[in-house]
Amino acid sequence: MPLTNEEREFGEETHATLGPSEQQALLTRLNRVEGQIRGIRRMVQEPRPCVEVLQQLAAAEAALNRISLAIFKHHVDTCVTEALSKGEVERQKQMNELVDIFDRFAK
Repeated sequence: MPLTNEEREFGEETHATLGPSEQQALLTRLNRVEGQIRGIRRMVQEPRPCVEVLQQLAAAEAALNRISLAIFKHHVDTCVTEALSKGEVERQKQMNELVDIFDRFAK
């Protein structure tokens, strides 16, 4: 079966990619975080009080975590759901991948 525009082939596996509207929303959020990071750099260069810098760092980290969660949700809604319908081997691959993702987020 040929791949759709929203899929890419990785070895034998197929993973869905973000749709155009999801991409745009995430890019907007990433641009906002990028601006926050530039602002934090300026705060360090000025220098600004540590507490203010730490507050901005926490805000940027929280924004990145929300972006990660949105991408993770998309992955579960598309890739994992599709793999569950493909049988035990694919189901197990996806479950192992989910465990790996959780492990990385927990660090």
